[in-house]
Amino acid sequence: MPRVIGVDIPGRKRIEYALRYIYGIGPAKAKEIVEKMKLDPAKKADDLSSAEIAELSRLLQEQYVVEGDLRREVNGNIRRLIAVNCYRGTRHRKGLPCHGQRTSTNARTRKGPRKTVGAVRGKEARSAAKQAANAAAK
Repeated sequence: MPRVIGVDIPGRKRIEYALRYIYGIGPAKAKEIVEKMKLDPAKKADDLSSAEIAELSRLLQEQYVVEGDLRREVNGNIRRLIAVNCYRGTRHRKGLPCHGQRTSTNARTRKGPRKTVGAVRGKEARSAAKQAANAAAK
């Protein structure tokens, strides 16, 4: 497994697919990088020479924002939205979708698993809930 800018990329995959394991590189950027470096797209990542890996690392660090720098930039943008208290910032703070998706159903990825409110099943659970309500009323 070759190591490029601190990330192990899978050696048995073609280079244009292996590069996608680096945060911030998708299909289009991976193809662009392979063309810039004039590599054979069918070449496997294990077949890269150490000089090619060094050149690839240099290219990624100089011309692209990837991995740690990109993560910091994205987190900084989210913190800024939260700090200025805009709509998207409040949605981030509450853990809800930010881009206008419906939330009455779906949105489970952002909201997490369902938390049932109200209906308590079972005799023991009902009596425990009653006692808790009575204690809170006093």
